[in-house]
Amino acid sequence: MKPTQHKIFEFRPLQPIHPRFKWIFGLLFFIAFIAGWAIFTFGGFVSPTFLASPLAMLEEGYLLFTEYNFIHDIGMTVMRVLVGFILACLIAVPLGIAMGAFKMIEAIMEPFVSFCRYLPASAFIPLLILWAGVDETQKILVIFIGSVFQIILMVSVIVGNSRKDLVEAAYTLGARNKGIVRRVILPGSAPEVAEILRLVLGWAWTYVIVAELIGASSGIGHMITNSQSLLNTGQIIFGIITIGIIGLISDFAFKAANRRLFAWSNL
Repeated sequence: MKPTQHKIFEFRPLQPIHPRFKWIFGLLFFIAFIAGWAIFTFGGFVSPTFLASPLAMLEEGYLLFTEYNFIHDIGMTVMRVLVGFILACLIAVPLGIAMGAFKMIEAIMEPFVSFCRYLPASAFIPLLILWAGVDETQKILVIFIGSVFQIILMVSVIVGNSRKDLVEAAYTLGARNKGIVRRVILPGSAPEVAEILRLVLGWAWTYVIVAELIGASSGIGHMITNSQSLLNTGQIIFGIITIGIIGLISDFAFKAANRRLFAWSNL
């Protein structure tokens, strides 16, 4: 029999590829996207009023940083995301663990959490403006509301799917409830919980931009709103791309931290 040869570009379901080629393919897609954008704008197929060219977008971005203190807007938006997301995690993760580990708590909390999970965070903005004004508290609360119920339910599902055989073995060895949660359930669930938090952090960015579109005096969303009133599509696109870049950086940072903190899950 001939030895099976490894095909680098074999196209099959769930067939992994070398990490180096993953980066290459991802970069090529970005290049193709920008090339198509340039062809449509520089070729005159789309009016600059509706879609700025890549070069015009970069020029507007330079003006934002040099004349309009855009770095301050970025800092304010990042601060709002981090504060709202961290507050949501501090409340949601323990509640999710409790719901997943103890079925009595799940029976009490899950109907309410499932109900709240379907309420759009943007719908709370008028109420939050009445309750907290238009300062930072209102914007942070939008992110908190949009994240906390999602995290609670997703963490509870992950914890609830912990291996029952390990739990029974721990009971056989004399472990108690606190030890079961701390030594069996949490180590097994932690990598997946961290991955859930990484995904929800991406959702938090959508909430903060919505919050900044109304009653804000700073932030990337505020800049996008001002640019829309001036029909400056270059600044709008630059703001959107800035959000994507920051989100991509945070995503890679989260993945790197997860690999370092939960090395056993990568074995």
